Amino acid sequence: MKTRRDFLRSTLLGASASWTVPMFVERTFADLHARSKDLAIQGVTGKDDTILVVLQLAGGNDGLNTVVPFQDDAYYRARPKIAKAEKEVIRLADGMGLNASMPFLGSLYDEGGLAVVQGVGYPNPNRSHFVSTSVWETGDPAVRSNTGWLGRYFDNACQGSDPTVGISLNKTQPEAFGALHNPGVCLSSPQLYRWIHGGGEQAQAEAFFDSLNSPEESVAGASIAEPSVGRVGGVAGESNLAFLERVAMDARVSSDKILEVAAKHRTRVKYEGTPVSRSLNMVARMIAGQMPTRVYYVSHGGFDTHNGQVNSHDRLLGQLDRALKAFFADLKEQGNADRVTVMTFSEFGRRVAENASSGTDHGKASCLFVAGGGVQGGLFGKMPSLTDLDAGDLKHAVDFRQVYATVLEDWLRAPSEPVLKAHYGKLGFFTA
Repeated sequence: MKTRRDFLRSTLLGASASWTVPMFVERTFADLHARSKDLAIQGVTGKDDTILVVLQLAGGNDGLNTVVPFQDDAYYRARPKIAKAEKEVIRLADGMGLNASMPFLGSLYDEGGLAVVQGVGYPNPNRSHFVSTSVWETGDPAVRSNTGWLGRYFDNACQGSDPTVGISLNKTQPEAFGALHNPGVCLSSPQLYRWIHGGGEQAQAEAFFDSLNSPEESVAGASIAEPSVGRVGGVAGESNLAFLERVAMDARVSSDKILEVAAKHRTRVKYEGTPVSRSLNMVARMIAGQMPTRVYYVSHGGFDTHNGQVNSHDRLLGQLDRALKAFFADLKEQGNADRVTVMTFSEFGRRVAENASSGTDHGKASCLFVAGGGVQGGLFGKMPSLTDLDAGDLKHAVDFRQVYATVLEDWLRAPSEPVLKAHYGKLGFFTA
C-alpha cells in the first residue's frame, strides 16, 4: 500500500491549480481533495502500477472471421462467399485460426502474450447497437444501472485519485466511465483532436499529429491551443453548476497537462496515420509521461459489416494489428510493456450465415482479445456450436462479466463484486 499523498501538492494535475486557474477550477480541485483527505491511504496510480487499455471494436465485430473455425464444415456451409480458407488463417489450436490480417497478434499468441476468449456474450442478448453497447458499458444485461463498470471501479477502488484516473479518447465520454464521484476525463475527436486557433484548424491539427507520429522528432515548438473536450453528462447527483465547473476543469487539465505530457515523449516507433494508431500513440505518450491514469479507453470503428464484408473486415483487423504492434513496441522501448494490458470488446458478433450482400447481420456472441503485460496466453472459453444456434446466432459460452472480474481482480487488483454486483468466476488468463 502507498502512503497517502497530498492531493494538490504532489499530483501532476493539482500543480496546475495556481493563480492562473479560474476560481471555480480551484474549488473543484478543493472538492476532490476534501473527499480524499480522510483516507488513511491513497491507492496506487498509473505512475506506480498496472494500466488497462480498453479497446472497443465498434459496430459489432464478426468473431467467426476473426478467430476462424477453419476445420468446421458448418462454417463453410454457412458462409460460401465470405469464409476464410485454411490458407488465410494463422493456426492457433483446436482447429481455430487467427485471421491472417493479424500477423502481430499471431506472433504474440505464439509468445504466450495473447489470450483469445471465445464465445463471449450475456444472457438474453440484444441485437441493437445502442442496447448491447449499454450492456457492455454498464456491466448490466438489464441496463438498469446509472453508472458504468469502470466508473464503479473508480468509485470503489480509486478514491482520492486524480481526475485523470480514466482517460477516454472518444468523441463522447463512454458510458463505462459513468461514476458517482470521478468519471475520468474525455478528450474528444475522431481524428484525434482538432485544435481551434484562428483559421485552418484542420491543417494545424493534422500537422501537429504528423509531428507526434514522426519518430524522434521534437514537437517542443508546436503551437497547442485548446482542444475540444466532450462529455455526455455529469456525475450522478452533481449539480449543473458543479458539472460545468468539472467540464471546465477537464478542459483546463486537458490543454495544460495532458497534451503537454504527450508532446514531450519521443519514440523511434513509427505509427500509421489511422485513427486507432493515433489514439494508441497518444496513450503511449501519456504512459511515458507518467500520467496517473489507470484506465485508457480507445475506439476502433467500422465493424458494422452488412455489405461486402471481406475486404473491409480484413482492412479493419489489419489496422488494429499494426496499431497494436506499434503500441507494444513503443511500450517496450519505454520499459513499460509489462505494466500495460489491452482488452478488446465489441457490442455483439455477427450472425453465423452470411447475407445476400456478402456481409453479415447483427448477431450475439463473439470473441475478444486480452494482450500484453501479465497475460497468460492461449484459448479460453469454448467455441460455440455452429449448428446448435439461437435463432441463427451463436450461444454464448462465457459471460462477459467473467472477463471483467478477471481483469479487475488479477490485473487492476480490485475486488470485483462491488463493481459487478455479484460474484463471477475468473478465466485465468493472467499469470499468478
